[in-house]
Amino acid sequence: MTIQKILDHLKSYHPNLGPDYDGCDGIKVGDPNVECRGVVSALVPTMEVLEKTAALGVNLLFVHEPTSYLTPDWPDWKAGFSCSVYDKKIQFAIEHGIVIVRDHDHMHAHRPDSIFTGVLKYMGWLPYLAKDQTVPYGYVVDLPEEMTLNRINTELIERIGLNGLRFLGKPDLKIKRLAIAGHIYPDAFIEQHFTEDGDFTDYATELIRAMEESGVQCILPGEIIEWTLVSYIRDAITQGKDLALIHVGHFNWEELGARYAADWLKTLVDEDVPVTYVPTGDLWQFQLKK
Repeated sequence: MTIQKILDHLKSYHPNLGPDYDGCDGIKVGDPNVECRGVVSALVPTMEVLEKTAALGVNLLFVHEPTSYLTPDWPDWKAGFSCSVYDKKIQFAIEHGIVIVRDHDHMHAHRPDSIFTGVLKYMGWLPYLAKDQTVPYGYVVDLPEEMTLNRINTELIERIGLNGLRFLGKPDLKIKRLAIAGHIYPDAFIEQHFTEDGDFTDYATELIRAMEESGVQCILPGEIIEWTLVSYIRDAITQGKDLALIHVGHFNWEELGARYAADWLKTLVDEDVPVTYVPTGDLWQFQLKK
C-alpha cells in the first residue's frame, strides 16, 4: 500500500473543504508514491518524534501541528534568512525516507471536532456530554459524580503525560459540570462585535456567559492569554464562587487528539501496515517556589 493510497483514503474520510482549499494541510516533505512501511501518529513533528519514527522503521509521520517554524507551514523555508534548525530537521526526514503529512484543518472540520473527540475519549468524558451544549466551539461535560479539582488535575497529568499544569481554583473544589473550550485570545472563534440588540460579545464573553448562566464550573481551554476570562474567574474565586480554570497548554491539550487519530487511521490502511501513536511529550518544565 503506497502512502498516496492512504492519503486518498484520508481524503474520503475527511469532510470536503472545497476545491479552493489552500490551507496548511498536506505533504511537508517526502515522496508519497513509495510503499508505506508503517504510520506514526503524533501531535507535533519534533526532532524527538522524528528520531522515534526513524527508530521504528516507519516512513509516514502523520501530524497535526506545523513542521516548519513559519505559521503558514509551507513545505519550503520562505523567510529572508537561513534556518539551520529547520534545514537539519528536514534533512533528517529525507535521510530516513520519512514522509511528513500534516492534518490540521480537516481534523478540526469534523463534527464533533476530531481533536476534541480524542480529548473526551481518553479522559473518559465522551459518554457524559451534556444535552445543553452552551459553550461555542467547545463541549460541556456533566460528570457522573463530583470530582475535586485536584483529582481532575491529577488525571490530566497522568493521561496526557504532563510534567505539571497551571490552574485557578481551590484544589478541593467539587466539580460536576465542566467544559473543554478552544483557544482564548482576542478575536479567536468569535470576533469582538456588537449584536443586533447592542450587546458586546466575543469568545471569552460567551464562556463567561456559560459560567454565569449554564452552571459551568470549570473551563479547560486550549491556548490562552491572560486577559478577560482569567480575570473574571480569578475575581469570582475571590468573591467565593466555586469556579476554576485548568490550563495545560495548546500542544499538551491537543495531545490526546493525536492518540485518537491513530485509532481511526487504522481503519484507512491495510492490515499489514502498523499504526503507532507516539506522544510528543510535555513542552514545559516547571520550577516551583521553594
